[in-house]
Amino acid sequence: MQTDIDPRNLIGRKAFDRNGARIGTVDEVYLDDATGAPEWAAIRTGLFGRDAFVPLEPSELIDGSLHIPFERSLIRDAPDFGVGRHLSPEQELQLYHHYALDVAPP
Repeated sequence: MQTDIDPRNLIGRKAFDRNGARIGTVDEVYLDDATGAPEWAAIRTGLFGRDAFVPLEPSELIDGSLHIPFERSLIRDAPDFGVGRHLSPEQELQLYHHYALDVAPP
């Protein structure tokens, strides 16, 4: 993702999957503990939905919307850890595996 984007400016942006289907709205952004760079976003998937965690690294901010290069079904099936709390290294590892991404070096 573009590294010059302020993570606070992502909150409230619409999020779309790889096919252009709307997933929801960015609810929270989680920063990497070591670098402080935005690493994960929690997407509110509906009015009574839950938050789905998505990786920001392969995602792009295009025309003010977050475009995530994964299928909607994969995103909605992501592990749910609740929002507003710190993601533990184990939880991050689960997310990396869920999206079949290379695990970030510690």
